[in-house]
Amino acid sequence: MRICFILNPTSGTNRTQDVPALLAQHATEAGAEFEIRPTEYAGHAELLARQAAEAGCRVVVAVGGDGTVNEVARGLLGTRAALGIVPRGSGNGLARHLHLPLDLPGAVQRACAPRFQRMDAGRINGHWFFCTAGLGFDAHVSRLFAQAGTRGLATYVKVALREYGRYQPTAVQVQLENQELLDTHCYVLAFANAAQYGNNAYIAPRADIQDGLLDLCLIDALPVWRAVRVGVGLALGTLPTSGGAQFHRSHHIRVRAAAPLGFHVDGDYVADATNFEVELRPLALEVAV
Repeated sequence: MRICFILNPTSGTNRTQDVPALLAQHATEAGAEFEIRPTEYAGHAELLARQAAEAGCRVVVAVGGDGTVNEVARGLLGTRAALGIVPRGSGNGLARHLHLPLDLPGAVQRACAPRFQRMDAGRINGHWFFCTAGLGFDAHVSRLFAQAGTRGLATYVKVALREYGRYQPTAVQVQLENQELLDTHCYVLAFANAAQYGNNAYIAPRADIQDGLLDLCLIDALPVWRAVRVGVGLALGTLPTSGGAQFHRSHHIRVRAAAPLGFHVDGDYVADATNFEVELRPLALEVAV
């Protein structure tokens, strides 16, 4: 079984490690036939993943954060290769949902001797996501987090706390596929394929990556009392019973906003828009777990 490790050299906070050497060491110990290909620019991992699949690699491993995982997964859609993950990011949402090892030796060993399963994949305005996508405050924070200059949970929390008092919800209409129409406001509208954002922050703890449905988490406003409930619910995985958010399930969602709203895919800010179309492609991606 041939394996390709696609390495984002800028991922992770520990820059003293010789990650290529560690990947080679542990893959060799596992008896794998492998290659390591570093990315050189944003979006490069998608191209490298597609090339690796075309060259016959059975497993293509994203070595990086959620953005790298997203790029590699996009490149593998419609191929016979499976996505593996060696998590090196700030949140590692999909790796955590799949219960993959978070340490490099364990993750490499798992990638070299995996079992395979398929998972759903989502799209919002043509952009693929595999863990979560969303509108509103989380996208706003994602945009500013990318500009912060440093990574990690501490930086993300700092940005979120700074922006909490400044951000205002936007009026939206949410059309679910069962024809239910919600006239509401959006502070956060999350579309969850997997259960968490990352760092064990469970935005939709009941989400299932194989059920053919997206779990929608709607927070229409976030006064202090609700922010406390949401924070505790995210940490404990009890958000659906916290009284801090509404939940719905749907395969296809349309959203119309009264003013431009930012949106993100797998934690990376994409753009602002007023109209959104969100859909799920059942079992579109094979993963090595």
